[in-house]
This record gives sequence, structure tokens and C-alpha cells, in this order.
Amino acid sequence: MTELSKTNKGFLTDNRRFILAVVLLHLVYFLLALHFKRIYNGDSFEYIYEALNIKQLFLFYSGNASLPIVPEYLTQRMPLYPLFMWMIYSITINNWVILLLQNALSVINILMCRKMLRSSGMPDKADWLLFLMIAAYPSQFINANTIAPDILLQTFTLIYAAFIFSLFKTSRRKYELLSGVALIAGIMVKPVLYPFIFVHILILAGNSIWGRLKPQRTIAIALVPAVVMFFFAYWNQTRTGKFHVTSNQAFNSLYYFQPYIRSHYGADSAAKFIAAERKEASYFTAYKDRYDFSSARGVALWRQHWLSYSLFHLAGSAKMLFDPGKAEMDLFTGKLSYGRLYGKTGKPGGFASVWADKGWGGVADYVKDNLSVFPALLVFVFNMLKVIGFLFFLRYFKNTPFALRTFAVVSVAYFVLIAGPIESPRYFLPVSLLYSGFAAWGLFLYYRSKFKSGDFATD
Repeated sequence: MTELSKTNKGFLTDNRRFILAVVLLHLVYFLLALHFKRIYNGDSFEYIYEALNIKQLFLFYSGNASLPIVPEYLTQRMPLYPLFMWMIYSITINNWVILLLQNALSVINILMCRKMLRSSGMPDKADWLLFLMIAAYPSQFINANTIAPDILLQTFTLIYAAFIFSLFKTSRRKYELLSGVALIAGIMVKPVLYPFIFVHILILAGNSIWGRLKPQRTIAIALVPAVVMFFFAYWNQTRTGKFHVTSNQAFNSLYYFQPYIRSHYGADSAAKFIAAERKEASYFTAYKDRYDFSSARGVALWRQHWLSYSLFHLAGSAKMLFDPGKAEMDLFTGKLSYGRLYGKTGKPGGFASVWADKGWGGVADYVKDNLSVFPALLVFVFNMLKVIGFLFFLRYFKNTPFALRTFAVVSVAYFVLIAGPIESPRYFLPVSLLYSGFAAWGLFLYYRSKFKSGDFATD
């Protein structure tokens, strides 16, 4: 390699330097986690309970097994992350070891994403921009240092994407099957991927047409995740009396309505709404009846407010692309508690509540008391750049196969839309690396199209 080519290569295009930069970034956040010790979120202890129950009783149950069994907790959490924790607990009951492994997984995820993008045509010189886009998304590193399944879910989502990319390139049958296995694993981590089964069937059917594969075999393979989830739901029926995937399904529709009610009628009304729904559901002694009641209430509320709620949901989805995750940062550093975040203890303390109480008069005091607003603003700027870059990727990279661009849109849109009014960055985490990569790719291509001559689709 000539000196000129070495100079042109760029600092982060070298594998060792890129890996070192990624590892050092994770090390910084892990040291911060050791300092602040805020490694649990609102769901963490249910996963811990289930992992310990598996270890001690081989019982898939996310509640305290020494108390009377609550059927909801039998299927509240999907089994794969507790099994991941159980493997560690079998050696040592130490949650810091779990976090070390999650950080290692996060590093692997970033490198896997980079390899996928580069093998699909992303120029090597876009590495520095890819690194910046990832580094400017704190949720990646905060969740790597939280007892939560989101990094593991990201791993299987990326593995699924890798098999789909390979399927688009080769149309080989094994990638149809392997992508289905990765999808099943992802669903077993968190049920957010469960509805993606229908998208998976459409992806495989579309590729079958483009790749001129026999549709009968493709359909049979595409249905494997659906069949597996059918038997999983049946297993849950034998344990609870209700055919279902997770107990979260029924009540989640009501939780999605809580931000809608808070936005229209205030925080007190939203809190009373959830309390009233829980109380009414508790009148049913059988779990099946409680599940069916909550599910029917969610559907009834949507039908009653379908237009206004749909617009509210879409607005929340759009806002998630720009949300810098300030609350997540403050929870990580201990500046904010979950009690304050959800209004259970003290005043919520968020910018929205300060603005509602004091308007412009409260902004200066808010900034003085919330120094995390400055990194949050930086993340917000990068989030805007990502939206622009993603659009550039779809617009400028004509040489990208149509199937790849379609998958980029579908996968990103799926997680954006499914989060809706929840707006938490961790709900976008499964595809955040791919999205950052597509955005970096798009910005790089735009730069080359405007300031460089020649074919900008290759390095």
C-alpha cells in the first residue's frame, strides 16, 4: 500500500482502530455505570426473578415464587433473556458480569452492522461518520449497562437482517430458514417482534418472486415462525388457561392510551384511567377473563377514538426519531427517578411540566438544574442529521438493490410505528444501528455527489 493510499484511508477505516474506538466508548459508559450504579429499570427485577426461578425451580415466572402464583407473571416476560441471565447465575449471581457480556454483545452488534453495510456497498471512508452516528446515540450504551433485554433483542434483529441481506444477494433457501430462526429468537427475547411475522412472510414471498424460487417451499418456510409461536401460545394456555403469547398483550393497549389521555385531559386523569382499568379487571377471578376484558377494552377505546388516537400515535412515532433520550440519561446518572418520571413521587420535573407551570420563566432555572440538556441538544442535532441522511440514502443510492432499500424502510418504519406515544429511544434500539448506518451512508453519498466527481456509489 502506498503512502498516499494510507493517507487517504482515514483513521476509523482501519479495523483495529475502529474496534478500539468502539471498545473505549463502551468502557467509558461501563465505568460511568460503576460510578452511578443505576443499572436497573422498571422491568429489571421481573427478569431477575424469572432467572432465579429458572435456576432454583426451573419455573418460568417473573414474580416472587415464595408468594401465591399470579398467572400474569407466568407469561409477562419472554423466556430467552431470563435464560441468558440464568446461564450467568449458574456460575455467579452477579449482575455486573451480565453487563460486561451485554457490553461485549453491543460491541459485536456494532461490528456486525458495519460489516453488513460495507459488504452491501457502504464506502470504507464512511466509517468515521458511522462511528459518530452511533456514538451520538447514548441509548445504545445506557442499555448495554442496564439489566434489560434490549441489547440481546438488537443482536437477534441484526442477525435476522444479515440473513435477509444474504437472501437478497443469493436467494438461497438456507437464508429463508435461518432468518426465520433468528426472528423466533428475537420474539423469545421481547414480543415486540411478534407482529413482524407477517412482514417476514411478505419479505420472503417478495424475494421468492424476484429470485424465481418455487413459492410453495418459500411459503412453508415463511410460516415456520408462525407455527412455533402457535405452539408457544398453546404452551402458555396449558399454564394459564388462555391461548396467548404474553400477558403484556392485553394491558399494553390500555398503557398506549395513557399518554393519549394525559395529553388531552392531564396527568391526574391518565393516572385515574389506568387505576380504574386495573380495578375493573381485578373483579374477574379467572386470568382468561381478565385478559379478555383488558383486550376488549383496548379495542373498544381505539374504535371510539380511532382517528384522534391514530394521529396522536403517528405524532409520537415521528417524535421518537428526534427524541434525544434526556430522561434515559438522567435515569442513568440518578438525576431522575422512575417515581418522578411517571409522576408517582414528587413533581414529574420534566421540561414539559416546567413549561406547563412557568412557561419561558422556568426555562433558565430548568437549564441550570438540568445540565444534561446540553448533551441532549447535541444528540437532538445528530438525530435530525440521521433523518436527513436516511432520506438521502433512499434518494441518492440508486445502485442499491430495490429490495435492500425496501427492507431499510420497512424495518425502520415497523419499530417507529410500533413505539407510538411511548417515544422511548430503547424501543427503537433493535434497528438503531442499521438506521444510523443507512443515515451515515446517505450523508456520505450526498457529500460525494455534491463535492466529488465520479461514481459515488463505490469507494
